[in-house]
Amino acid sequence: MSTEQFWQGIEQFNHQEFYSCHDTLEALWMDSVEPDKQFYQGILQIAVGCYHLGNHNWRGAVILLGEGIRRLSDYQPDYQDIDVSRLVDKSQQLLYYLQQIDPEQVGEVAQKLEKDSGNESLDFPQILKINP
Repeated sequence: MSTEQFWQGIEQFNHQEFYSCHDTLEALWMDSVEPDKQFYQGILQIAVGCYHLGNHNWRGAVILLGEGIRRLSDYQPDYQDIDVSRLVDKSQQLLYYLQQIDPEQVGEVAQKLEKDSGNESLDFPQILKINP
């Protein structure tokens, strides 16, 4: 694993640069073996889910957030200095919220998330290091 490339992808995720995060981590994912392969794929899927949300694609956001959460559940509470439990929890909160709204409202939700970034009640998930 390229540690530098991994943390670059995490930083991109945390700055809501979801497309760039996908590009950065995809190469790691494709060249990795288990157990890292599924871990990278879970992060990628959550990033792509957030990317879809930003593009007002409710269905893509819901499907990929769900898949990413499912893939990462086995890595809780932490893996590779990542607080996986917190990432899964925040992603589940976002997924649950999306599942409760009318899909036609996805644009309003995406705008609220971008405008209110840092609001703990509803926010894009963040990947946090355990050992900063």
